[in-house]
Amino acid sequence: MRPGTGAATINAALAQGRHLLFTPGVHHVTEPIRVDRPDTVVLGLGLATIQADNGTVAMRVADVDGVKVAGIMFEAGQVNSPVLMEVGPPGSAASHAANPTSLHDVFFRIGGPGVGRATNTLTINSDHVIGDHMWLWRADHGDGVGWAVNTADTGLTVNGDDVTMYGLFVEHYQRYQTVWNGNGGRTYFYQNEMPYDPPNQAAWMNGATRGYAAYKVADGVSSHQAWGLGSYCYFNVNPAVVADRAIEAPTSPNVRFTNRTLHYLQDR
Repeated sequence: MRPGTGAATINAALAQGRHLLFTPGVHHVTEPIRVDRPDTVVLGLGLATIQADNGTVAMRVADVDGVKVAGIMFEAGQVNSPVLMEVGPPGSAASHAANPTSLHDVFFRIGGPGVGRATNTLTINSDHVIGDHMWLWRADHGDGVGWAVNTADTGLTVNGDDVTMYGLFVEHYQRYQTVWNGNGGRTYFYQNEMPYDPPNQAAWMNGATRGYAAYKVADGVSSHQAWGLGSYCYFNVNPAVVADRAIEAPTSPNVRFTNRTLHYLQDR
């Protein structure tokens, strides 16, 4: 697909059983790209960018086996999107253990080249999804950047069970960076930077807690493991802002974290 090809044309090709190859450039969509067939391959060349315009979701993947998405940048538009990419609809429950959907070198950007807004960035509802090198970024520099400008609550939300992440980078979101609600989750290497730009502490409060954790495992989760997690704070707008914690998780013998590093930087 070349820039200028509309989502309706793309979806018609997908419905015919085609795979997708995106050429370099920015591909604007005003309705979701719908990947409904199992074993579909979606590949971008030259870090092809899919921009969500008019508040749309950029891509929805059905709760099916074996979809492969690789080499794509998803970008928020000026009108707020509820989410940029959704893997499986809410309530997905099919097992994909034998043939999981996987995301490889898939990146997300909220602001940077211009104003972008999205409440959530990537939501995974399907079970057994694999993420392989992903970067979810609310921009801290570039164009269209500011606390009230490139607004974005959460980077990654995992609702599916047995989801695995290898090389996960989530940065600068205004609430939780990552929220894990499914059981059996695993993360191998996690890099995070808290938002640089809260104007004051009152603007970045989670109830009575100062700030939001970088990695939140929900209270109802009974099994989760993560290795090699790093998070740091650098509040360059107001250095008086404080984050009370970087990781939140329930107390359970099967919820375990190995090798964590947490830093607070006053300056670079």
